[in-house]
Amino acid sequence: MSLVLERRIFPVLEAFGRYCKAIFRDDSSPEDARSRRRIAVKLSVIAGITLLGVLWGTVVAVAELNALYLCVSLIGCAFILLDYRIGVVLLILLMPISSSYVFPHAMLGITGLNPLNLLLVATFGSCLFRGLFDGSIRRIMPRALLWLYVVPFLIAGALGSRHVGDIAPVFFMYDAIEFHDAAGYVRDLVVKPLSMVVFALLVGAAVSHSRKSENFLVPMLISIWVMGLMVIVFVFLSGIAIDALASSDSREFLSAVGVHANELGRLYSVAYALLLFTWAESKQPGLRLALLASMGMVVVALVLTFSRGAFFGFIVVNVLFLLWRRNAKTLTFAVLLAAGALLVLPDAVYNRVGIGFGSGLNEISAGRIEGIWLPLLTEALSRPIYGAGLSSILWSDAMREGGGITIPGVVVAHNAYLDTVLDMGVGGLILVCAYFVHVWKGFRALSVDPALSPTLQGFYLGAAAGLASFLVAAIVSSRLTPGTEQVYLWLAIGMMYGQRARNAGDLSVSRRYVQTGSRAQSA
Repeated sequence: MSLVLERRIFPVLEAFGRYCKAIFRDDSSPEDARSRRRIAVKLSVIAGITLLGVLWGTVVAVAELNALYLCVSLIGCAFILLDYRIGVVLLILLMPISSSYVFPHAMLGITGLNPLNLLLVATFGSCLFRGLFDGSIRRIMPRALLWLYVVPFLIAGALGSRHVGDIAPVFFMYDAIEFHDAAGYVRDLVVKPLSMVVFALLVGAAVSHSRKSENFLVPMLISIWVMGLMVIVFVFLSGIAIDALASSDSREFLSAVGVHANELGRLYSVAYALLLFTWAESKQPGLRLALLASMGMVVVALVLTFSRGAFFGFIVVNVLFLLWRRNAKTLTFAVLLAAGALLVLPDAVYNRVGIGFGSGLNEISAGRIEGIWLPLLTEALSRPIYGAGLSSILWSDAMREGGGITIPGVVVAHNAYLDTVLDMGVGGLILVCAYFVHVWKGFRALSVDPALSPTLQGFYLGAAAGLASFLVAAIVSSRLTPGTEQVYLWLAIGMMYGQRARNAGDLSVSRRYVQTGSRAQSA
């Protein structure tokens, strides 16, 4: 063996060493030096790829699928460092589905370490790095968003973090919450919801630095298809009957995908509003066809949620469409379409919508009035100004005394406005509602801005309709603080801020367009 090493291996290694030294020496001609340096670079790249392959093969052997998720995330982060807008596109694709069980929520056993959070941090860091050089960092946070929405939310989070030890035991018994200390509370109820706001800010920054804002509608369409088909395919593969799915006993059926049926319904309602108004205003035949097909798919997915709040939001969107586009052609088309839809809808839809009618408001509200709202209303009146902190329903007297017995053990009040008063008080509710009024005016202003294409005008008008449908549906569920079902609403808010920054050079809409939007709103 030693003879083989001396005669064959060692001479080859010695020759390779002399060659490598010659590559980096400068005692030859400039042409030879450049040629050798190029060879050295190629050898280094090949060696790096080889070492990375060996290293990642080892990680895959140990961590299995987690390694694949981590590898894809890191590759995405590498591209994001070149242009943060790549990360924004990936976030638009992944943010809606990130709360479902289809998406990995942890890697390598570390809670919070997942592809979405890695992409979010990398994109935010890349965006800040660019903002430091071009001066746009001072405009990244709109003042209305900061003072009317984020600051009250953070104050409520700080108040609530002191009450984790007071949470009613029923929530721990049934694993209704995933935290047990103040750090977990801040992670799940403060940091995680605020990631939606960060997402909107990144979208706004990307739109302000892009030549064509319409390009961001493409990943939005793809994500809508993914979210809609997820429910349609799940219901089809489950083999459940429509009548059984519409039953009050099956409200948790879609929770198997990781998102409650009511949340999915509200998400589809906002998505439908964006699609409908963009389709109505767009002049591009191919885009109109894609939008029309997307609307059909979303309507099917919305119906399968059997969410009465989402049904009502859907009706609000269509009523606003008729009001804002008053003409004989639109009205005739809407009447014919509605008549056809009413004929083909299954009886299960009518049975679901008609639950409780004839038995009083409490039955219509599925027992919310007497079982949830009235007990919690007394709680809200005890701290009317500033509230008791985010998700204060968890440690409310009503839950501590009768949670799961005399009152359902729910983590939300099933009324977003009552929830906000509980958490932030009347003062917080006024600030948050003022913010949504600000957003409404922004959407309406851009929907009549002649500097925008008809497609974008329709998109922002649809965003206004989607906001209206969300606020109406919030009467019977949801929260006014960021949540999964609001992802397309926050996408539109981000695009609004980006468009305004791009058009005006700052984050303020010209008074002329605000007044025009207000007149259109009152018309």
